[in-house]
Amino acid sequence: MTVSVDPTLASAIRSIPDYPKPGIMFRDITTLLGDARAFRRAVDQLVQPYAGTKVDKVAGIEARGFILGGAVAHQVSAGFVPIRKKGKLPHETVRIAYSLEYGIDEMEMHKDAVGAGEKVLVVDDLIATGGTAEAAIKLLQSIGAEVVAACFIIDLPDLGGAKKIEALGVPVRSLMEFEGD
Repeated sequence: MTVSVDPTLASAIRSIPDYPKPGIMFRDITTLLGDARAFRRAVDQLVQPYAGTKVDKVAGIEARGFILGGAVAHQVSAGFVPIRKKGKLPHETVRIAYSLEYGIDEMEMHKDAVGAGEKVLVVDDLIATGGTAEAAIKLLQSIGAEVVAACFIIDLPDLGGAKKIEALGVPVRSLMEFEGD
């Protein structure tokens, strides 16, 4: 589900052509994060549908998902769980491999970060092909978490990621869409 685009948020996103490679239009949220008003509005809009509902944990996907996820967790009075690249966490972890455009990567989280049956929101800045978000959701579900939704500031619907997440039975919420990649 995408809400109508808030002009304050849309104007706070910087678009960078040909990054990280020619033909890609990179949507940079660091400008939104640096704008106190836009950052606050984005967090408020991400949280709004879950106000008054039980959310035990918010899982943020490395790295911008940490920034957004921490703020969302604070607003919904939930714990925060970092989902990190392989080898970054100090305690016993659970891990999942997932496909990238040119290979395979792995992400992990602490094995004891989420208990069976806990309700978890997954948060990241952007959903494109959905591979990273799909892996994060499957990782959480593998230890018994109930993923109640996946939330993003930006959806690139032409790349099909949101549909991939919805096919897992997880609702998707994004604040805006951009065509293309």
